[in-house]
Amino acid sequence: MTLHIHTPVEANKSSQDYLWPQISSLPYFRGFLRAVEARFYENIDLPSPTLDLGCGDGHFASLTFTRKLEVGIDPWEGPLQQAKQSGAYMTLVKESGDHIPYADGYFASVISNSVLEHIPELDPVIHEVSRVLRSGGPFVFCVPNHQFLDNLSIANSLDKLELKKLADQYRRFFNRISRHHHCNDPETWKKRLEENGFELVDWWHYFSPSAFHVLEWGHYFGLPSLLSKKLFGRWILAPYRWNLFLVEMITRPHYDERSIQPAGSYTFYIARKK
Repeated sequence: MTLHIHTPVEANKSSQDYLWPQISSLPYFRGFLRAVEARFYENIDLPSPTLDLGCGDGHFASLTFTRKLEVGIDPWEGPLQQAKQSGAYMTLVKESGDHIPYADGYFASVISNSVLEHIPELDPVIHEVSRVLRSGGPFVFCVPNHQFLDNLSIANSLDKLELKKLADQYRRFFNRISRHHHCNDPETWKKRLEENGFELVDWWHYFSPSAFHVLEWGHYFGLPSLLSKKLFGRWILAPYRWNLFLVEMITRPHYDERSIQPAGSYTFYIARKK
């Protein structure tokens, strides 16, 4: 199997705008990041059948791919019910990533978008992905990296004020509310992948420090969206440009920046089953 992979798509060369659909349906810090990630898939061939590991509510897949993915798997019932409504998958499975109920080599491709960092024990999951993926098949995923905590603006400001302990406490706090168990560098991922039957084909850092600062502060400015979700079942009550003018004005320049950012807080990986 030949992997068709090209240079990551720049915003101004993308075939469509992923930003507006995301920020008009999600809290801007989450939608902003997902829009940047969605562009990358334009230049990656995902042969069928495809597994979406940690599919969640299906929102990302429904706005990113032009076809239904064959299988979405997630351990949580609530998000799976929403994924069913999204229409993004042919089949949905409630199961954890270390027990994928499919035969060896069943899938031709696997994706996992911003999921693996939340899993405490990764090796059983990566091993299981390797088992159900055909030889030569792509495993495409993205995760926060080793620069994530160092790029936090509030912690960096505290460092400059020589409040090192308080800065470290803030980094631990932010990592905790982000539910991260892993923020690894590419070398760590390369080793992990190779130990589980993969070769690392390509990777790049993305989401510049300035873009990340917008995301960081969005966790706090996005609290009204959380209240809206709890009360009305919708993140955004008025998904119109007049209401989201300021949000788009803040996020658009960062969405339009170069896709590859050496100091970026996240990394996109393309691996191949040996």
